[in-house]
Amino acid sequence: MEHSTPLITTIVGGLALAYLLGMIAQRLKISPLVGYLAAGVLAGPFTPGFVADAALAPELAEIGVILLMFGVGLHFSLKDLLAVKAIAIPGAVAQIAVATLLGFGLSMLFGWSTFSGIVFGLCLSTASTVVLLRALEERQLIESQRGQIAIGWLIVEDLAMVLALVLLPAAAAIMNSEQASFSELLIGLAWTIGKVIAFIFIMIVIGRRVIPWILSRTASTGSRELFTLAVLVLALGIAYAAVAVFDASFALGAFFAGMVLNESELSHRAAQDTLPLRDAFAVLFFVSVGMLFDPTVLLDHPLGVIAVLAIIIIGKSAAALVLVRMFGHSRRTALTISVSLAQIGEFAFILAGLGMALGVMDKDAQNLVLAGAIFSIMLNPVLFSLLDKYLERTETIEEQLLEETLEEETQIPVDICGHAIIVGYGRVGGMLADKLRRRNIPLVIVEDTRAKFEELAENGFSAILGNGANKDTINLARIECAKTLLLTIPNGYEAGEIVANAKALNPSITVIVRAHYDDEVSFIKERGADHIIIGEHEIAKAMATFMCNDIPDVDSTISENSEGNNEGRSLDEYLKPSH
Repeated sequence: MEHSTPLITTIVGGLALAYLLGMIAQRLKISPLVGYLAAGVLAGPFTPGFVADAALAPELAEIGVILLMFGVGLHFSLKDLLAVKAIAIPGAVAQIAVATLLGFGLSMLFGWSTFSGIVFGLCLSTASTVVLLRALEERQLIESQRGQIAIGWLIVEDLAMVLALVLLPAAAAIMNSEQASFSELLIGLAWTIGKVIAFIFIMIVIGRRVIPWILSRTASTGSRELFTLAVLVLALGIAYAAVAVFDASFALGAFFAGMVLNESELSHRAAQDTLPLRDAFAVLFFVSVGMLFDPTVLLDHPLGVIAVLAIIIIGKSAAALVLVRMFGHSRRTALTISVSLAQIGEFAFILAGLGMALGVMDKDAQNLVLAGAIFSIMLNPVLFSLLDKYLERTETIEEQLLEETLEEETQIPVDICGHAIIVGYGRVGGMLADKLRRRNIPLVIVEDTRAKFEELAENGFSAILGNGANKDTINLARIECAKTLLLTIPNGYEAGEIVANAKALNPSITVIVRAHYDDEVSFIKERGADHIIIGEHEIAKAMATFMCNDIPDVDSTISENSEGNNEGRSLDEYLKPSH
């Protein structure tokens, strides 16, 4: 029995090739993104062998963009967005103008028409959502001021490209002398801006009440499947409505859906539930980019490809660098943002495809845009690595102290010793912190999300903003003289790396780790943890103890240690140094 399975073939073939080539790239010490893009080229119609469905792949990739932007919105409040508007709006507009002019100038050398040159320049002006956010996430910069400026910049670029996509058909009609007028173009522009404003207004005023309510009601059913389904329906549904009803973009709709949910206590759980799907579909995004690429452009127009790359990597970056410095931000912030924007992505493909359909761009122009996207995405991780090395080599301690980000303004080592350190202020970390404070135990909390960091400051806790796996962050918490380290983060493998760093800096510290799975236990134990707590084990032990009526105070019992000792020990005992 024959089956028509283009969707399954595309997903399986694309992910399998991406996995194999991503592993090879990782072994070669280069970014897995290069492997994903190469997988797309192999699966595309321009190379022999397996060919995926070139129409389905971009749609699957859009799901990745939606989930990625939804996750970013979950860590981004309206206050954060408004805080960077003074630089994000003029900076993004000016940078788009510079890149468009550079692209237009290059098009004149090729002998293209004026309108074709403007569209070509616009294609080179906007950064890829997926690439930029991946780079920021890998470096724990989403919550930093640098990251928020870059994301705000991205949102403004997104809005500008939405307007360009709406206005391009009308502008093409005018250029082709069809029945259209400049007044109709202005009316179309006003109508589009009005609908986008209406969408944002509805999300901020109505959505911030309705969306948390829906998730709260769903969570109260106790069904994890229903909660995950509700998160996906909200993220995908709102993103679709943003496009279908308000003529916005999938990315913009998903971002605001996540942002209005940010204020809910369920935001962390929503982010965790969408993470696996986000990663899988983000990989399909890179595969779909590779599928669009025709390698023959490298032979037909090698100088054109080099010129396009120069505009994207040098022209755009230089414009962003100058603009950010003009607004008074530090060299580190300016360089981070300029490197973040040194690539192009999804809007470039959409705009180039529309230009082809309207007859205002030819195939050579589209191929140059695709080549520029492929190579700029491949080179972006390399640029970030070079930036990191450059800053390490050239930045002085005084420059680091003058950094403008929130964490750098407040990140001075805590003046405390003999204390406990909690890494992660989620539900478990929050309850544990309250218990320790009630017992008057000196405490420092390490948290990597700004909203929770601010909450900790408001509640009077001593806190450090950053990732606990970063040695600089854990040093700020005075790990060298701490008595106990309590890791409440849900990722056992990340916790294992933190344990190894902590033991290297303070061999006598007592480390208590939370784990979910048995395979995590051996990994964490090998890195030197003193006690490993598995929630399911503790629940079963507490229930059995209740049945035997053999526990005076469950609240004071905390765990089972990594050596297999099942006897409950008091919290005070655990806080004694281990020997």
